[in-house]
Amino acid sequence: MINEFTEISPSEFFYRNRDLAGFSNPSRALYSAVRELLENSLDACELHNILPEIFVRLTPMDFDMNSQDPKAYMIKVQDNGSGIEPKYVPKAFGQVFFGSKFQLRQSRGMFGMGGTMAILYGQITTNKPVRITTSVDGIQAFTFDLLIDVQENTPIILRKDSHPAEGSTGTMISLTLEGDYSRASQKILDYLKQIAMVTPYANITFIDPYGRLFLYDRVTKTIPIPPKETLLHPYGTDVEAIRRMIKRSKQDSMVEFMSKNFHRVGKNIAKKFLDYAGFDQNTDPKTLSNDEITKLVRALHRYDGFLQPDASCLSPLGEEILMTGIKKELEPEFTTATTRPPSAYSGFPFIVEVGLAYGGKILPKGLKLFRFANRIPLLYDEANDVTSKVLNEEIDWKRYRIPEDAPLAIITHVCSTKIPYKTVGKEYLADRPELERELKNAIREVLRKLSLYLSKKVSIEMDKRRFNIYGKYLPLIARFSKELSEAKRLPDYKKLLDKKMFQKDIEEYINIK
Repeated sequence: MINEFTEISPSEFFYRNRDLAGFSNPSRALYSAVRELLENSLDACELHNILPEIFVRLTPMDFDMNSQDPKAYMIKVQDNGSGIEPKYVPKAFGQVFFGSKFQLRQSRGMFGMGGTMAILYGQITTNKPVRITTSVDGIQAFTFDLLIDVQENTPIILRKDSHPAEGSTGTMISLTLEGDYSRASQKILDYLKQIAMVTPYANITFIDPYGRLFLYDRVTKTIPIPPKETLLHPYGTDVEAIRRMIKRSKQDSMVEFMSKNFHRVGKNIAKKFLDYAGFDQNTDPKTLSNDEITKLVRALHRYDGFLQPDASCLSPLGEEILMTGIKKELEPEFTTATTRPPSAYSGFPFIVEVGLAYGGKILPKGLKLFRFANRIPLLYDEANDVTSKVLNEEIDWKRYRIPEDAPLAIITHVCSTKIPYKTVGKEYLADRPELERELKNAIREVLRKLSLYLSKKVSIEMDKRRFNIYGKYLPLIARFSKELSEAKRLPDYKKLLDKKMFQKDIEEYINIK
């Protein structure tokens, strides 16, 4: 038997393995499409310091809501972001692995293919083209109707025209796919509520297939500082990365190559490292053999003189924004948050933020966990996430004297240039020791604050009960004293019942909140 060898394009690969990108069935596909398109819109706004105005609508194509799912739905997502240059639109939406997410900086997407996968899934289930309208200047807008050539991984432009933008910038994308809203509805609504929690600076409008309107209003105008693009840290390199860096480098000496291509490596550190690794500082990097490149990489991983990565390429929410979002969506009795100092794993910087909500009318009894990575809500596979491991195995709950059925929510957010997902589906985080340590320290910090609050709350309530007892018996004691002493007037006991005597405790109570 003769074996035939063939190749397939990236589009063909994901066409055959769509479940790897979260499009395994009509229910999951509808949720994934909404998620991917909405996150692209948020990125387009946040990276340019634009307060997001996002509109999302799901429309059934047969207009008969009594017909059974799965069926065709049109998804429309519109934003007021920076827009996309017309020359990039066909490839950005019609070619897998073409996008703006491949720089080394924090972003919601990792592979730049989420929106394209939604378009591809829509095409293979309904055979409908996608429509994209975009404007970068608010003067002129461009509209494209596209299909994807799956075998060639190239866009097919069916229509292109321009028209006045009337002052509006941003992008609108409309695609049709087979979905199952009856099964996906709760996940979509949970996702929108959680995305609103970590983007309280956004206005998000959602209209579901039944015509119901869901508004997630902006409650702050503060936007996190956008992340900056950075260089690769020496600890995060491998042989292939170094080979590519050497190929495109313009430096003719190793000391220049090291100081120009690596994060936080100046000439002094470069010289010390090259002496440690046994390389001549004046050697042209393009003359290195394969064995020498391997030797260089091993030395990069062993050398302990490199500075840790800084956090300029990251964009944490910050305690103020996180607490604002928690209060908006959960309306708790008590809330607190903490942002840990920057740390790193394998040369990739990351920051852990943890918020806590207690009580109120919305939270049910028991512990509720909300997980986020680069501001993306993680709704699936909670039990496999490193945060669940920390909460179940690393935290001594008895130490904080929190009742088991307390209405409590823990909110975790990890931001990094490379989130350590365990799967391509991006739903739960691996148990990296560095990440586990930071999560544990942050959770302990917010639990200590809650424990202090609960302790003070008990003291205040005891004071109130004591005050009520005084209020009940002091008038009787005063009357008996008058009768026994045969005095003409009652003793002035009202000063003892002055509520100002408890003002200090109440102020402390409010400050803790």
